[in-house]
Amino acid sequence: MGGFFGIVSESDCVSEVYYGTDYHSHLGTKRGGLAVKGPDGIRRSIHNIENSYFRNKFEPDLPKFKGDKGIGVISDYDSQPLIISSHLGSFAIVTVGKINNINEIVATALKRRGYFSETAGGVTNPTELVAMLICNEDSIESGIQSVQERIKGSCSLLLLTDKGIYASRDKLGRTPVVIGKRDRAFAVASESCAFPNLGFELYKFLGPGETVFLDTQACEQRIPPGKKMQVCSFLWIYYGYPASEYEGINVEFVRNQCGANLAKADDVEVDFVAGIPDSGIGHAIGYANEKKLPYLRPFVKYTPTWPRSFMPRRQDLRDLVARMKLIPVRSIIEGKRVLFCEDSIVRGTQLKDNVQMLFDYGALEAHMRPACPTLIFPCEFINFSTTRSTLDLAGRKIIHELEGSNKGHLHDYAVPGSDRNLQMIERIRQRLGLTSLKYQRLDDMIKAIGLPKEKLCTHCWDCSSYF
Repeated sequence: MGGFFGIVSESDCVSEVYYGTDYHSHLGTKRGGLAVKGPDGIRRSIHNIENSYFRNKFEPDLPKFKGDKGIGVISDYDSQPLIISSHLGSFAIVTVGKINNINEIVATALKRRGYFSETAGGVTNPTELVAMLICNEDSIESGIQSVQERIKGSCSLLLLTDKGIYASRDKLGRTPVVIGKRDRAFAVASESCAFPNLGFELYKFLGPGETVFLDTQACEQRIPPGKKMQVCSFLWIYYGYPASEYEGINVEFVRNQCGANLAKADDVEVDFVAGIPDSGIGHAIGYANEKKLPYLRPFVKYTPTWPRSFMPRRQDLRDLVARMKLIPVRSIIEGKRVLFCEDSIVRGTQLKDNVQMLFDYGALEAHMRPACPTLIFPCEFINFSTTRSTLDLAGRKIIHELEGSNKGHLHDYAVPGSDRNLQMIERIRQRLGLTSLKYQRLDDMIKAIGLPKEKLCTHCWDCSSYF
């Protein structure tokens, strides 16, 4: 998915850009970058963070930066920030999102004798494409408006100039952008959890498509928000950090509510509740509290020597790395009926190994309660699951086995309690080796978030979102 952070201040802000960006490390896996405006112009640094922590890679770079405004980014794929010189002046830019019509826009640009210099694996850098669209217009504001109108998918961005920072949220608000304020300084972030330890109070959440300009004196609206919003539901269920808020709703609170809703709809008898670390923990605590059952940790996550983003290219090695991070506790597992909460079941490969480990260590039963419905439709908007084929999704794989290439009944499988839905879930349960498997209903998940369904993107589950 990716995340960004920016700050404008009356004093040097380099360390704050560094720490604020680091608070977004859970959102991306490939690249990290910083850009700071100082006396000598804008300077930047970009590093690969696949094999190391963001802070380890960037700490040696900090002495070369000096300035009172800067931006940083954690990215899934492309190298950022980019520094652009144009008729609009020099600026640095970072983006978060997914451009589905990138080939179409690139082809149009090339026909007009445009060119692109930033590529990865032969693919145009999306951030450079966004910069090009901005520079085709007469002002930065009209350029950002053009980006939001032309892109299919989503694009939120920060643009660092000599005078301040432009912040723009994607057209339908699928990715969050939040503003923080303190005396003579403003900050902008994807995650509000970046603010408290840097002394910022939450000032406002940008609306869908809204663009503001930040300097040390004000947060000035340049483009008003649109009327339609579909913020990604998965932010609360999985992606987001527990201390963050989106649309004024805390992530950990929602996960507790998800767990409580799972418990209210459940009648299974177990000895204790556990959460798959880390994002399953909040759901499990909510379940345990509602049922008044013990919350225990039969798996302990070992992370000191594992970079959070480290993932080998081979799938078998990725599965091994994921398994090696979880260490079982036999004295808690042996002879017990265990219920696990998890944020979701995407592929199920790692979960199958975890379930088998429980039985290997003497568990009598292993029950699973995911906090969202079965994932059936690949994400079109924020890069979730796009590195996998559609048939890698656990639910979609079962549907393919049952239906072949026929896609006529896809929506039937998304209807909770329908014959096809129950058949799919039973097949997944058997494949994972679980004693029982019961998914959260979509309406209960939406109730836990607390926003109307029309303001949430639920595409992964029911393919009902705006395009």
